[in-house]
Amino acid sequence: MSVVDFPWPQSLRGINDLSSEVKRAIYQTLVPEKLVIGYEIDFRDPERVEIACPSDTRSVEIRIYHDPDDHDPMLYLHMADTLNFQIAILLLVINDPHSPRFNVDIAENGLPTRFGTLGRNIPEEIRSMNAGLSPGQVRQGLRLSRDTVPTFERFLTRTGHNLVIIEPLTYNNAIVYERYGFAYIQGKRRMEWIDEVLRPGGLLYNRLDGSTPFRLPEAWKSVRGRSWAIHDGVLDEPFGDIRMYKQVGHEVGLSTFPDGLW
Repeated sequence: MSVVDFPWPQSLRGINDLSSEVKRAIYQTLVPEKLVIGYEIDFRDPERVEIACPSDTRSVEIRIYHDPDDHDPMLYLHMADTLNFQIAILLLVINDPHSPRFNVDIAENGLPTRFGTLGRNIPEEIRSMNAGLSPGQVRQGLRLSRDTVPTFERFLTRTGHNLVIIEPLTYNNAIVYERYGFAYIQGKRRMEWIDEVLRPGGLLYNRLDGSTPFRLPEAWKSVRGRSWAIHDGVLDEPFGDIRMYKQVGHEVGLSTFPDGLW
């Protein structure tokens, strides 16, 4: 019997308490089909596929590798039950395994940067930015993020949910999720404020003065430009406290940067 032929538990914790074979089969449905087919993923290969979902826990971590010896997974997904019985995406990363790697996750002293919260590797960040990447990216993406939305929606429907929650770690992530039909639980006014203060005439626009490679005067025009400036501290505070949600089958059409280039 296929896993789609019987009712699923309504929480990740409930799924995690199923047999190993069944819960792995359920979680495999979270991997976009284009990735599975394009990279010939065999879910039975433990060297390429890691699904961490211990019993009596309320989260799942999925790592899919192109090659077992790769440093970075092609796909990393971390999801968890929330305290109010919803499902949240804690982190989603999709990497192109054939693209160059930028060590923005490792500071010059060799310690982890934790997305820039504990340190930075400025030379690698400059290389990354000049290559067209956004803050936090160690490799170019596979442009499959949009394909994950219907994949997640099918998963949510089968678990009896009608929305998913996500907390974007960077400004560009929030804008991308807006374009995928997400709305804000909290942080919409903050995103609108960022748009106001970084435009010409805005309170912080003059900080885009070329004083660092991440604060070029034209940075206000683009999502990536703003995101790098924010990562560089142009707001005098870290980006955060943003929570978004997406209802199954519904796109809000919200934009806090309506004329923004990528």
